[in-house]
Order: sequence, then structure tokens, then C-alpha cells
Amino acid sequence: MKIEQTSLDGVLKITHDVFEDHRGYYSEIYNKDFFNDNSIDVDFIQDDISVSSKNVFRGIHGDFRTWKLITCLFGSFYLVVVNNHKDHQQYLKYESFTLSEKNKVQILVPPGFGNGHLVLSDKAIFHYKQNTNYDRSTQFTIKWNDERIKIWYPHENFITSIRDEP
Repeated sequence: MKIEQTSLDGVLKITHDVFEDHRGYYSEIYNKDFFNDNSIDVDFIQDDISVSSKNVFRGIHGDFRTWKLITCLFGSFYLVVVNNHKDHQQYLKYESFTLSEKNKVQILVPPGFGNGHLVLSDKAIFHYKQNTNYDRSTQFTIKWNDERIKIWYPHENFITSIRDEP
């Protein structure tokens, strides 16, 4: 695995190794020892997935206690991560990433950052590990089209939930 710091303090890009042959491929997407050896001491306790169709946008949600390790298991999606720490110099700064089953990229999102994703393929499976149990009552929502942030998207023909509507 390879770890890179992104432009957002504390947000890491992780690319995992792949063994591929005529049968397909094998890839390890999480190894606690590797994370600990690289000073990432997060105790993940819950795994979640969402399966969505093309043009579905989910998020931008987060809280101030949860670490998330985000992976695309199938298809592809455009991931946006936004800093929501009001006292930080990068408040409301964002970075975007394309995650896919082919590029084997993961994003480690620390507490205080929101994340949302737009499905680019016909269907995508979004997977994330988290270090807390899901509790919607502790979450914040940042609108996908917040004028203060001016997030660029590959397109704006979204399918959203009521929670994520502008």
C-alpha cells in the first residue's frame, strides 16, 4: 500500500497493491498493522456500504468524532471531502477524487470533514469503515452546491435525497 497526504490536512490518499492474473485480481484493502506502522492509529468498528445508480449524489455529511476509510468496490464515483472545522485555516476548503474498482484508491477522512459522492458509472458500491457507530443525530450536512465552497462536479444532473436537496 502507498499513502499520500492530500491538500487537506489529515486527509490521506491510500493506493493498495493488486495481484492480478488470468483469474482476476486480489487486493488487500485494510491491514491494521500497516496502518499502525504508518502512524494511523484508528480502531475501526463498523463497515457500511451503499449501492447507487448513475447520477446519485449522497452527502456531504460528517461529524466531529468519526474517521472513515472510503473505498469503491465496484464502478466509479466522484468523491468530495470538505473541511468543516470553523477554527481551521482550511475551513470549507475541499478536495475531490475519483475512486473506482480499477484505480484501487481509498481516502481516509478524519473527524470534522464531510464527504459526499456522485456516482459516475451505471452502478457503484461505496464502502467505508468507521471508528464509531453511525449516529445521524451527531452529523452535519453541507449542501453540495454551497456558494461559499464552489465545488466543481463532472455534471450537476443529480438524484438526491430530501436531506441533500439544495
